[in-house]
Amino acid sequence: MARVHNVQGEVTRELLSIGDNTKLSSISLCNTNALQCTVDVFIEKPTTAAGVGGTFYVLKNTLIPAGVSLTHSFTFDNSKFGLFIKLTKSASETPTVDVIIN
Repeated sequence: MARVHNVQGEVTRELLSIGDNTKLSSISLCNTNALQCTVDVFIEKPTTAAGVGGTFYVLKNTLIPAGVSLTHSFTFDNSKFGLFIKLTKSASETPTVDVIIN
């Protein structure tokens, strides 16, 4: 079953928590704003005392023009990593992106 998120503002939002046990095959991002925005999508695992963990980018500084959708296929172990999105505005407009996780 698809998970749907509406992400607004210059924020970092958790899309999937560690242990959600969601089988992900792709993520679709649609810029619903009138201006372009920059998107980061990454997986993250808390760093342990042994130094294991960290942030690993799937998309980094990806520019999505107004009204454009981007779909990216990938998988990861959701029992060990959370999935996050970060939006950055390119002008005075507040970025707005619809996210569909399949």
